[in-house]
Amino acid sequence: MVVFLANRANLQSKRLHDRIQNRLSSEFESVRQRRAEPREAGPYRVVAAGDPRQFLDTDEYPVTTARIEIGFQLQTGESYEYYWFNWIEPERSLLVGWHQDDTHDDLGPVHLQVNDGATPVAHELAEFIDSHPLDVVERRLDSLRDAVLAVEWEEGRPVGTDSTAAVNE
Repeated sequence: MVVFLANRANLQSKRLHDRIQNRLSSEFESVRQRRAEPREAGPYRVVAAGDPRQFLDTDEYPVTTARIEIGFQLQTGESYEYYWFNWIEPERSLLVGWHQDDTHDDLGPVHLQVNDGATPVAHELAEFIDSHPLDVVERRLDSLRDAVLAVEWEEGRPVGTDSTAAVNE
């Protein structure tokens, strides 16, 4: 486990996203940084693409391409950063992601979301991690396999997550 003791108050967005990009480069075939689009909060996204069978450690996974998109917004008016940590499978129109933002106050500051294309099909309460963003990235990467494999499907479409799986950590 990696421990980050850096002062979060001095974080700079570009430098943080550079470090996320460096971290993901060891596990994914293609890693790049892009500017956030106008509809996206925060200035940057790190996009890592690769073979989900390798990342998830299962030869039985039904698709061979997926990507992770991670972005942080540092100045939020809150005592913590906002972030979006998404697993995306274009072939199956699946998005599974943790979002620490102000969109679902009833679930607290962070939730796990499952989308079928652009349509959210599930929102669940998730653990709030009050830690340095790079620690958040590590912890979400550690939980990502369980979250992706917990997605429930009906007639080839994602419909939510298995409530008995430990995906909200």
